[in-house]
Parts: sequence; C-alpha cells; structure tokens
Amino acid sequence: MQKVNAGPSSAAPAQSLTARQRKTRRMWRHLRENHPFLVMVFPAVLIVFLFNYLPIYGVLIAFQDFMPGDQIIGPNTIWIGFYNFTRFFTDVQFWPLMKNTFLLCIIGFVIGFPLPIIISLMLNAMKSRRAAKVLQTIFNGPHFISLVVLVGMLNLFFGRYGLVNNIAASLGAERVSYSLEASAFRPMYILSSNWQDFGWSAIIYIAALSNVDPGQHEAAILDGATRFQRVIHVDLPAIMPMVSVMLIMSIGGLMGVGYEKALLMQSDGNLGVSELIATYVYKQGLTGVPNQGYATAIGLFNSIINVVLLIIANTTSKKFSENSLW
Repeated sequence: MQKVNAGPSSAAPAQSLTARQRKTRRMWRHLRENHPFLVMVFPAVLIVFLFNYLPIYGVLIAFQDFMPGDQIIGPNTIWIGFYNFTRFFTDVQFWPLMKNTFLLCIIGFVIGFPLPIIISLMLNAMKSRRAAKVLQTIFNGPHFISLVVLVGMLNLFFGRYGLVNNIAASLGAERVSYSLEASAFRPMYILSSNWQDFGWSAIIYIAALSNVDPGQHEAAILDGATRFQRVIHVDLPAIMPMVSVMLIMSIGGLMGVGYEKALLMQSDGNLGVSELIATYVYKQGLTGVPNQGYATAIGLFNSIINVVLLIIANTTSKKFSENSLW
C-alpha cells in the first residue's frame, strides 16, 4: 500500500525555531495577554522615570565647580573630582552633623518601628470590630496633618505661653520655652513624628493579619490558649515576613530624614542638636550664596550610607531568615 504523505508535522516548525525566537514569541504572547494591566501601570512607570531616574544625572555636579546657570555637561564644565567630598569630610560641621542625624534617626527608629506592630496586633485582637475600626480611624488621622500645622501645634502646646506652660504656671512652676531648649528638640521631634505616622504604618500589618487562617485561632482556643498567647504564637508569626521586609526598608532609609520639619523646629537655642545633614544640604544649596556642587556631594554621601545600610540589612536578613528584598 502506498504511504500517504500527510505533510510536515505541526511540531516541526516549533522545533526549528531557535531559543531566541521562542523567547521572543513567549514575550509577545505575554504582552498580548497582559496588555490591559501594562497600560494601567505605564503612567506610574513614566512618572517614576521622569521624576526619580531621569534627574539622577544631576549628581554629576558633585564632581564639578558648579554655579547656578552652568551646563552640567558642556565644553566649559570644570571637573574637580572628589574635592567637594574632601571638603565636607574636613569641615568642622562633619561630626556634629553625623552625630545629630544618627541619634535622631536611630532613636526614632527604635521607638517608631515596633509601635505600628504593637498597635496592629492590639487592634486585631479586640473583640469589638466596631471599636477597632473607630480606633484605627483615630490613629490614622494625624497622618494627614501637614508638617507646618504639626509644628504650629507643638508651639501651641509647648511654647512659652502654650498649654503645658499655662498648666505649669498655674501650679507655681516657671515657664520654659521648649522650642529654645536643646534638650527638648529630640523628644519633641521623635514623639510627634511617631504620633503622626504610627497609625498609617500599622495599615500594612493589619492587612497582613487579615490573611491569618481562623482555624489556627480555633485550634489554639481548644488547646486552652489565652488571647495574649494567640497573639504571640499565631498572629505575630503570621506577620513576621512582612516585619522583616519593612525592617530592611526602614534600615535602608534610616539616614533619609527630611529637612522640612527639622528646619521648621530650628531656633538659635537648639541649633546645636537640630542641624542635620538634610538641613545643612538645604542651606548650602538653596540659601545665601548657593554652592550646589558642595550640597549635592553631601546629599550623595548621605544616599551612599543608606545604600550600604540597605545591603547590610538585606544580607543579614537573608542569612538568619528566609525573608529578603533580593
């Protein structure tokens, strides 16, 4: 019987494709299947690129004798290497700035990082869901207060004729202008920042706790576990991966304290402890006779410290646990 040739098999073309061609086909198939989501995310990616990545070339002025109006890259650009960095390292302000920034950030981190975790566990353990939602709303409220208003509130409470001093004066004590006291700057700054942000930061942990299997709590209740024991042995382990990731990110941004609030709270009396790297960069780059190359070098040095801290935190977390950013 004559064998009928059915033609080339359908698998033959696929086998004849190179690995690169197969990878290209998979990529286009992936784009066709997910194009609605890619279209949705494109504006966000574009904004991040325009405002976060594109301006990065501006760090070049840290290595230049740059004046406002000069071209960053041009025939008249004056390159001075690491002079701006050396100038900062030998500046008499270097160690006071490092000390003030480190102390403010580390103390704020030690107090502020565990606070949202405790609040989220507390809200999740409450029997009344209605009361938990009311408290969560109250805790989130301060996050929407602007820094200018917040500093104004601090002056109303702790100013020389503020609420605290009025109460102290009625009890026979002397009035104290806390905004002029160097010893009062760090407590006021740290506690007010934590009060403003702890409720908002707790949202991510509350969301993680919503995924805890209720069966685990039921099993713990049958074993005689108290509410506190269930929080420690069921809820806390459930959010530990999220805690690890947030810890790494918090350490990576440890030196990223902004200048706005510190600048608003600064006075001649507390300048010795309130002058931070961020405020120094602002003053050098945007006030008086601006030295933007020098200010950029200081800001770049601060960013390098954050990157080093992020790498150390991620490496340590990967070594002692299964959670890391990369």
